[in-house]
Amino acid sequence: MILGIIIACEIGFWVVIVLGLVARYILKAKRLGLVLIALAPVIDLVLLTTTAVHLRSGADAEWAHGLAAVYIGFSIAYGPGMVRWADIRFSHRFADGPAPTRLSGTDYTVACWKDVARTLLAAAISALVLFGLTWLVGNTTQTAALEYWYPILITICGIEAIWAVSYTIWPRALKQNTATA
Repeated sequence: MILGIIIACEIGFWVVIVLGLVARYILKAKRLGLVLIALAPVIDLVLLTTTAVHLRSGADAEWAHGLAAVYIGFSIAYGPGMVRWADIRFSHRFADGPAPTRLSGTDYTVACWKDVARTLLAAAISALVLFGLTWLVGNTTQTAALEYWYPILITICGIEAIWAVSYTIWPRALKQNTATA
């Protein structure tokens, strides 16, 4: 059940973003576009509430409940950046906005380190959600499966840091043409 809700929330996230961008750039309804895009965090709230209610009703925690917590953490930390990414491309394609640029050199290295900070934030939020769900249920036997996610979060942060270190040592080469579609 929870896995299906996670999938529905991911689809819902992109649906409200695309509808918001369509409203903003194609229909020229900026206010409607803003409202639609602002619905994205509501989707996280739906997932959090559904997960908590499911566990609180007596369900044993499974890996999908932990995945829901991780999804929420990463959605909160990375969501605004993903919306900006989509907005730039949509603006370029449908509203004669500037072409997106491909970062290289020091700019890309700085972006990698900003991603490390975002990933640390996402992992911290995810860990807080996992802890909150465990506390809310109040039965560590029922929520034992959630504890397996903490090492995974640490691993994700480590991989992100290694990625940034690698681009600090070996920066992405500068390109003549930095515009991408």
